[in-house]
Amino acid sequence: MRYTVSENPTIFGKILRGEIPSRKVYEDDVVLAFHDINPKAPVHIIIIIKQHLASIAHVNQATPTELGLLLQAVAKVAESLNLSGYRLITNAGTEQEVPHLHFHLLADQSGAKLPGF
Repeated sequence: MRYTVSENPTIFGKILRGEIPSRKVYEDDVVLAFHDINPKAPVHIIIIIKQHLASIAHVNQATPTELGLLLQAVAKVAESLNLSGYRLITNAGTEQEVPHLHFHLLADQSGAKLPGF
């Protein structure tokens, strides 16, 4: 389902409306990026599309322009943080804690590789 910011019932909707504060890293008309309050890596940024989409499984409800701007925002955030590498994660369905399309950008600013994959 696609909601406007004012209708978005998730925690990300509350952040977008300013009801919950966030430490913004990047914002434009389509995307907001902010520090995760429970980081899983030295750098953990949440990057959300402002127009509510439930998950990556619902991208057919977004315009190609919106999706392009979302991906460009990922690159802008990484560049602004001077990251030499990073991991980008998104979840869908039962793996998703917040039902709103978002990416987790994880990195170690020291240049070390993150464990895992």
